[in-house]
Amino acid sequence: MSDIKKFMYVNRKAPYGTVYALESLEVVLIGAAFEQDVSLVFMDDGVYQLAKGQDSSASDMKNFSPTYRALEMYDVEKLYVARESLEARGLTEADLIVDVELKSADEIRDLMEEQDVVLSF
Repeated sequence: MSDIKKFMYVNRKAPYGTVYALESLEVVLIGAAFEQDVSLVFMDDGVYQLAKGQDSSASDMKNFSPTYRALEMYDVEKLYVARESLEARGLTEADLIVDVELKSADEIRDLMEEQDVVLSF
């Protein structure tokens, strides 16, 4: 029996104004450091976490979006974005700082069912 668990982190909040996005990123890096099977889903306002050209100065928080580019170094390569959420906010894949796989709500639900652990931020 394998000790590797499938962890999915679902990011639903905008990147600044709360600690949810930053906390999620930190937990993802910890999970990856322990060689777990990590995937991330960005939906609702969470899609803004991956948007290019972020300006966090009004929030008094450091812009941590470049850290998403480092995920590949931690073997975190499963990045999914809810197609409907992206479209509803007028964004496209070209507006994102990393490569992602667009998924429908049904496809994301199916992915969630395959996980051992799903954490929502």
